This record gives sequence, structure tokens and C-alpha cells, in this order.
Amino acid sequence: MTSTTASPHVAMTLSENAPPLIRISQLQKRYGDFIALHDINLEIAEGEVVVVVGPSGSGKSTLIRCINLLEDYQQGEICVDGQPVVRGKTLALVRAEVGMVFQSFNLFPHLTALRNVALGPLRVRGLSRTAADLRAAELLAKVGLADHAHKLPGQLSGGQQQRVAIARALALEPKVLLFDEPTSALDPEMVGEVLDVMQNLAKSGVTMVIVTHEMGFARRVADRVIFMEAGRVIEQGRPAEFFTNPREVRTQAFLHAIVNH
Repeated sequence: MTSTTASPHVAMTLSENAPPLIRISQLQKRYGDFIALHDINLEIAEGEVVVVVGPSGSGKSTLIRCINLLEDYQQGEICVDGQPVVRGKTLALVRAEVGMVFQSFNLFPHLTALRNVALGPLRVRGLSRTAADLRAAELLAKVGLADHAHKLPGQLSGGQQQRVAIARALALEPKVLLFDEPTSALDPEMVGEVLDVMQNLAKSGVTMVIVTHEMGFARRVADRVIFMEAGRVIEQGRPAEFFTNPREVRTQAFLHAIVNH
């Protein structure tokens, strides 16, 4: 991984040889006169786990929502596996390769866990009903919910619903998974079960970009931690370096406040 001086315009990648799976160049996002993202430059390698941290309103969620164009951006470029992320005929193809897990679970309440997970392979990938159900059952087992496949979301705890949502995101075999504060809506006792699933995914080599306030989790699973404030990337680095020896005064203050909260 290339190390750079902390800057709003930092770009880093794990490999100098392979092209990045995600490339973000000079990205700007505005809401009227308010600039939510200022000239963001990032590269994320295949298999890399990047955790994005920072205070509320720093642009973390906006950044990852731009990656699959859930938020339109006004300037710059985003490419996923070499494909520009823009409105048009290719957007559905890009979105099929970018799984998203939200704060709220967004499950279909009238469908069982199995049907929620099988829907994507059935409609987007064109699998048969039998093949889609088999894929869904395998993924529910992977997230520890094999015994809950035929339950409706309302019969599941919040942590179980979020694990179904993760299985659903995995069902299309995406090239990258985006997580937008996936534990923020959960009761504290349910957070661990979701983080355990995500940690296992990280070990399996899935490319992940995770917005979270869970600093212990970030320290354990991240290849790189990115700190954002006011729509800018302030600092980034490997967890050991980031948490023990942050370079920027603002990063130091943020981590001090978290530790002493």
C-alpha cells in the first residue's frame, strides 16, 4: 500500500500492479450550494476491506451511496471494475456488481427470508426458481440463519433481519459490498452477531467498503481506515498506524473523543 501525506486529495491502493476495482476521481457532490463531498480521490483494490469513519455529517454515507449512484454527483468520475458509474443503460449492470447493505434492512415484509434472498438471482441473474432457492439457502446458512429460512421478517430479530439483508446482497455474487452503518439501527446485544458475519466475509476475500462507528471492528477487519470530515478525506492508513499514531490533529481529536466517550 502506498503511503501518502494526509490531504483532502489522497489516493491510495493496496497494489501497484493490478488496476483498482473502484476508482474515484475528483468527486464532488452538492446539495444546492452545500458541498457534501469535496474533490474525493480514492482507489480500492480487489479484496480490500476499507472502513470509513468520521463524525456525523462528514459525508461517509454520501460517498458510498455515490458508488452505485443512489446519490447523483455533479463532478468527477467513479468507475467500478473499469465501468463508469453513470446514468444510462450500463447502470443496471454496475449495480448488479455492487451489493448494498443499509442501516434499515429494507426486506420485503410479505416474503420469507428465503424468498427475499432468492429474488435477486431469480430476476437479475435469471436463475431458475430451484437454483435461486438453493443459492438463497446456502447464503442463509452462511450467515447462521439456516433454521429461519421460512420465517417472515417480522418474525426475526433486528440482527437476524440484517443478516438476511447481507445474504441478499451476497446473492448476486457482487464484486464489491457496500455497508452503510449496518449496525446503527440495532439494539446493542444484536450488534455482535452482524459484525461477526461481516468479519467472516472480510476473511473470505470479499471487497468491502464499510461506513461504521464500530472502532473495535474497524481495527480488527480493515485493511485501511479512512477518516472523513466536512466532505473531505482527512487521513487514511492501516489500522495499526491509524489508531495508534494518527498524523492529523483532527484525527487525533476524533479518536480521543471516541475512546473517552
